[in-house]
Amino acid sequence: EEIWPDIWTERRRGLLEDMEHLAENDTLLFFDHVAIMCLRDEDPVARATAIRLLWQSHKEKLVPLFLNLLKEDPEAIVRAAAATGLGMFVYLGELEEIKESTYKTVLKNLIQVHESADDPLVRRRALESLGYTSHPDIPAFIQRAYDSNDEEWLQSALFAMGRSFNERWTPSVLRMIDHPDNLVRYEAVRAAGELEAEDAREPIFNLLEEGTDDIDLYFAAIWSLTKIGGEGVRQLIEMNLEETDDPDEIQFLEEALENLNFTEQINLFDMMYIEEDDPDEWDDE
Repeated sequence: EEIWPDIWTERRRGLLEDMEHLAENDTLLFFDHVAIMCLRDEDPVARATAIRLLWQSHKEKLVPLFLNLLKEDPEAIVRAAAATGLGMFVYLGELEEIKESTYKTVLKNLIQVHESADDPLVRRRALESLGYTSHPDIPAFIQRAYDSNDEEWLQSALFAMGRSFNERWTPSVLRMIDHPDNLVRYEAVRAAGELEAEDAREPIFNLLEEGTDDIDLYFAAIWSLTKIGGEGVRQLIEMNLEETDDPDEIQFLEEALENLNFTEQINLFDMMYIEEDDPDEWDDE
């Protein structure tokens, strides 16, 4: 902490990015103390990276720090990162795993920012974080973004739809799987998986059959199929696994098969579940 401000800016950025990559690959690594220190870094890129480094942290003490950056930081990239970081606390609030007062404060501020005249990137990230909530005003915000004729807002709308886990958005998501813009298609495909939309299985199969040079879209399509499950998904992944010699793709496809196993186990459990009889009905009989 004493020498950090004296380190060359590019080196500080590089160190934080390295920590971020390490944390993504090994959940046992813990960089929270360094990240919290770097929320005060004079470089906005370093501050934004520090926020991302904290996205897996569930500590409520981060909320005031993120809110301060959301409202006060002079740089849009930092305010946008703070809006995204607060999404975790929207999610935890929906699960009632943080104090209700904290949850309401986060919602209030994200809604205010989304409805403000702030930079569009900040407002979009606020909407994406609000996707987790059941707040009655949010569907109208999502629909407005979806209908905006702006591809970046459309991407954020689809992202929020996926987070909502609300079947009402499935038709809207399905309409965008064939969108000409790959970034929109990516968000639509990913949202279809998050919504576990069975009607998306065939369009995603068609997308993969046509082929794509966009590796992110390809990975998103495969992963969404593992969340949807159903006929042909396992065969497709196993076929792709047999045909590739790329180590990164092999690792991804093996992880996809593990996720598909999990999905199939959950679906089997749901099929086997038998609702218990109500003892009062026994008396009636």
